[in-house]
Amino acid sequence: MKKKTIGLIVLFISLILAAPLSAKGPGAGKNSKSLEALTAEEIVHITYMREEEKLARDVYLTLYELYQAPIFSNISESEQRHMDALKRLIDRYGIEDPVKDDAVGVFTNQDFASLYEELVEKGKAGYCDALQVGIDIEILDIHDIEIALNDIEAQNVNRVLNNLLNGSYNHLNAFNSQYVLAGCQ
Repeated sequence: MKKKTIGLIVLFISLILAAPLSAKGPGAGKNSKSLEALTAEEIVHITYMREEEKLARDVYLTLYELYQAPIFSNISESEQRHMDALKRLIDRYGIEDPVKDDAVGVFTNQDFASLYEELVEKGKAGYCDALQVGIDIEILDIHDIEIALNDIEAQNVNRVLNNLLNGSYNHLNAFNSQYVLAGCQ
């Protein structure tokens, strides 16, 4: 009788604790109160930016292999954190992740695949060209994030994109500084 009572108490407590989580759907948990329904436009921006951050990471990883310059390694790690932040949004909202294959240079969006090849080829011309590729990528990221922010109303998505924007400005400053220090002008 004692075992049965303890078992029922455990089952009852489990049901009480689990019920609120299962009732909230995707993203349930400590941040679920801040979830807002996303518009189709917001979803497009999230998935697009996920692959654009992958583009940056992949190009920087490839350029690091060529030049062994710490700037490419350091910023590729930051781009991975940007990808991870967008992946958390994708998971939280139950959005299909466009990054089906995380291998370097592999993209769902063929425009990114072509751009990857183009940017790597440009970066192979020399170290200054590689730094210019970094500058170009960060300018592209800043432009696209600013466009996305005009369409984003969900507060948690807005916060993530603003963090990415700040990171991209920092990356742009770092590439510009290295460009000058390397005498690339």
